[in-house]
Amino acid sequence: MIQLSGYFANWQQTELAAINDAPWELTGNAADIIKDLLPQLTDGYRITNTVAIHESATVEDGATLKGPMIIGPNAFVSSRSYLRGGVYVSEGCAVGPFCEVKSSFMLKGSKLAHLGFLGDSILGENVNLEAGVVVANHRNEWTEKEIKLIQDRRELPTGAIKFGSLIGDRSKVGANSVLAPGTLLKPATIIPRLTSVDQQAEHLSLATQ
Repeated sequence: MIQLSGYFANWQQTELAAINDAPWELTGNAADIIKDLLPQLTDGYRITNTVAIHESATVEDGATLKGPMIIGPNAFVSSRSYLRGGVYVSEGCAVGPFCEVKSSFMLKGSKLAHLGFLGDSILGENVNLEAGVVVANHRNEWTEKEIKLIQDRRELPTGAIKFGSLIGDRSKVGANSVLAPGTLLKPATIIPRLTSVDQQAEHLSLATQ
């Protein structure tokens, strides 16, 4: 079983700590989870329908927000960004222009630069995804589309066909890199620019050698 505390040191201090779902269940149920969190928010949030924006956050004109959604204190959401499917943007996070964020949780201080895609994923604190990073969430190219995680060289089935990545605290992913579905990055991982990370494919390749 994946222990989120191994990726996110302050997980127990977030509003999400009481939810005991597996990571792929968290992202798969993101819309319902965030909808349930809305009544628990403290003062300082403006809630319109199912979109909650903290009064200190900046959401530029031209951003598309499809709730349920929480945008926390001092967060920044750029014009021309597209957030949908249940999105949690914590304190001090930033989503750049021409980015899409779908069914994902961004913990404190994490940033997604311009021209990026973040799907069905959980980012730890102070994660930086540079321009053009794609965090893929679907095995479109494979006949067997179930997302399987590789942890300590063991394959962990999820039963899910949509799941992106767990990206641990302080990790940095270089520009124009692609993280395949099911990628697990431990805290402080650095991925160089123009890198393709596919842990499941690498595991299958080793298994056939």
